[in-house]
Amino acid sequence: MKMNDMVIISVDDHISEPPDMFKKHLSGDDLASAPQFIVAENGTSFWEYQGMKMPSVGLNAVVGRPLDEYGMEPTALEQLRAGCFDVKARIGDMNVNGIAASLNFGSFPGFDGGRFHKAPDKAKSLVHLRAYNDWHIDEWCGAYPGRFIPCAILPTWDIKATVEELKRISAKGCTTVSINENPTVQGLPSIHNEYWEPFWKAVTDLDITICLHIGAGNPAPHASMETPIEAWITTMPMSISTGAADWLNLSALQRYPKLKIALSEGGIGWIPYFLERADFSHSRHQFWTNSRMNFREDKPSDVFKRHFMTCFIDDAFGLKNLDSLNEDLVSYECDYPHSDSLWPEVPERLFDTLKHLSDAQVDKITHGNAMRFFRFDMFKHHPREALTVGALRAQAKADGVDVTPKSSGGAAPLAEGEKPRIITSGDLMRMFSHHAKAA
Repeated sequence: MKMNDMVIISVDDHISEPPDMFKKHLSGDDLASAPQFIVAENGTSFWEYQGMKMPSVGLNAVVGRPLDEYGMEPTALEQLRAGCFDVKARIGDMNVNGIAASLNFGSFPGFDGGRFHKAPDKAKSLVHLRAYNDWHIDEWCGAYPGRFIPCAILPTWDIKATVEELKRISAKGCTTVSINENPTVQGLPSIHNEYWEPFWKAVTDLDITICLHIGAGNPAPHASMETPIEAWITTMPMSISTGAADWLNLSALQRYPKLKIALSEGGIGWIPYFLERADFSHSRHQFWTNSRMNFREDKPSDVFKRHFMTCFIDDAFGLKNLDSLNEDLVSYECDYPHSDSLWPEVPERLFDTLKHLSDAQVDKITHGNAMRFFRFDMFKHHPREALTVGALRAQAKADGVDVTPKSSGGAAPLAEGEKPRIITSGDLMRMFSHHAKAA
């Protein structure tokens, strides 16, 4: 297979929501009380909702910026590539990057809709969460059928409303939802509690995939405020292992053998040892932990390879050890517009790491597995030949998509005039706190 013949789906990208997103989906008091996009006197943009302020709306939306300007900036939409918040521009950025289709997580509501969970008036939260889903499914994804995998958020503080919303978004053609991998941080029962039984049944009956995105419930830990920030960044993908182990021991996986879980933005290189360790632990401890009640005759690795989709951005080690994974449950992610994204050079980097695999394996990992797992048939809308890397890049060239790095002059994490030094976790925490106060 040649690079330009690849068809690529990204199962993890992000949106910086546009200011007018609720206008077509709400009216009257519902619109007036919806999350509001505010621009402060200093030019900083933020969302405000039920007394909460969500600053740095463009947090980490640094794609297309010079590498030496990466950081917790920018803080205003004007500093971003338009593809972060404008769907037409997003399609252009996907085309120039050879991305046929994309699954997008939100920003201001949180990957899991956590902002709506924190809001005190849950009746309003439910109205606005549903409007968010309508915007995401009908307006963002609906603008270009076959180019986006819709991913809804849920009012899991109310399990009855959650089931109702699952049925509603399923009827709209949405086959994927994102929830918190550790709902106890939201004040809800753990995933091992009977509270979730109606949810397991509904997602299974409706054949909906559950996405668990890193950082929502089990944030990546950093050793101290003086820890170099790159140490923290290095461990971020692997932080999903805490949630993965918890979900792997979920008894519902035995009751609902068709339950589907995607570990979003977690990488794959760590998984072979994770599975080896899970099997070893089970073999040594099952007799006193009674974990056999969860796994029955299976090994933990068997359960993982049946239920969990994994994805990677740049993971040559994981791909070299594909035989230790289930190659039918490995997929690709671009992570646009975050700082790990390889935009606009994804095809070059991806093709280099896949070159030792067969054409059939390449097709699985680049798009086939994602299409099956998320029940997403982009070929109903577009012929395959129109979605190859070569075809999309030709379209981007014809449309004049500009990939020239865009400098926005974002603030550095050090104080003005401070002598250069290693940036620490504390520097980034203080910068974020500063922008929160400014908002």
